[in-house]
Amino acid sequence: MSWATHLFNFYNSLQPPSTLPPDIEWLFPQKNPEVKKVLQQFLSKYYSDTKPRKILLGINPGRFGAGVTGINFTAPLQLKQNCGIDHSFKMQSELSAEFMYEMIEAYGGTTQFYSNYFISSVCPLGLIKKGKNINYYDDKNLMTVLEPFIIEQMNNLLLLPFDRSMCYSIGGEKNFKYILKLNEQHQWFENIIPLPHPRFIMQYKRKQKQQFIQIYLDLLKKRF
Repeated sequence: MSWATHLFNFYNSLQPPSTLPPDIEWLFPQKNPEVKKVLQQFLSKYYSDTKPRKILLGINPGRFGAGVTGINFTAPLQLKQNCGIDHSFKMQSELSAEFMYEMIEAYGGTTQFYSNYFISSVCPLGLIKKGKNINYYDDKNLMTVLEPFIIEQMNNLLLLPFDRSMCYSIGGEKNFKYILKLNEQHQWFENIIPLPHPRFIMQYKRKQKQQFIQIYLDLLKKRF
């Protein structure tokens, strides 16, 4: 089974916990027929094979990027301009997607990058509290509810032929520490390497953006 088929089935079969803490809701774009259409096009374009890849794990999808397109760190603008996939979404962007696609272009472009990597998230679906993004680790009760789902979906995702010698954690110290904790319990990966949070870079360190892109490239291409 190709990556494309497995991943499409993975997203179609997600069954997140129905009971969340007060004021928190799921962001589940993959239920939208238009999202299913572009997701299938994206996966067919970049993942119609069975070759091993390494994984990058973000926190959870945000409402202006993957929360719209269903594709991690990919807002509608990047889906069209960088991936060449037409859609009917509002042509908006987000800071994290802008950084990631500048990095991907510097890596060698989408075809080369996605032939070596898959970008996912610790929690594969987004979370909204009072209309704004919330991270899975921002609420202790939320983490308690989510952890069995997170572990189950990671195990399902890792049925694919990932190169488990390395996992890259995108998104700061809290995401990195949580992945480390779960990895100690489940032994998913041999090594976990933290990468700086794209949104933090774009919001607070934009003048050093090229330096951070180079940090990403150096770590992604380094043999540990």
